[in-house]
Amino acid sequence: MLESRLSKINIVICDKAAVLFIPRIGSSEHLWMNGLYEVFCIIIVFQLIVYIGASGVVHNQTENKICKFLGNISYPLYITHYVLDYFYVAWVSNHKGITLSQAWPYALLTFSGAIVLAYASLKLYDEPVRAWLRKKLK
Repeated sequence: MLESRLSKINIVICDKAAVLFIPRIGSSEHLWMNGLYEVFCIIIVFQLIVYIGASGVVHNQTENKICKFLGNISYPLYITHYVLDYFYVAWVSNHKGITLSQAWPYALLTFSGAIVLAYASLKLYDEPVRAWLRKKLK
């Protein structure tokens, strides 16, 4: 059972790596190749990732709590992470020649900040607005 979960995790990681580590295919004379690659990612790879995630089974209370937390912050994270990404990219472009060992603490700070901001958005905005709307629409 653990082996099947690990194999699914490996498939998702490999799929994401394949998609994210190949930012562009073809040269400027062959832009159509990049279009085919993007269509393949959207039609096949992203659907495979969603399928693997949806077919997962939670086996214990700890996994359930982790999945619930990640599910709860997923939309607030989607909405709020972009601003922090821009700050990080701006910081990297202002520090030309920075090494990975110098950059990773700031990347970790950006990642942690995105999680904290998403959780704060969930608790301070998303859940109160949903409760207000639920009460208002009854």
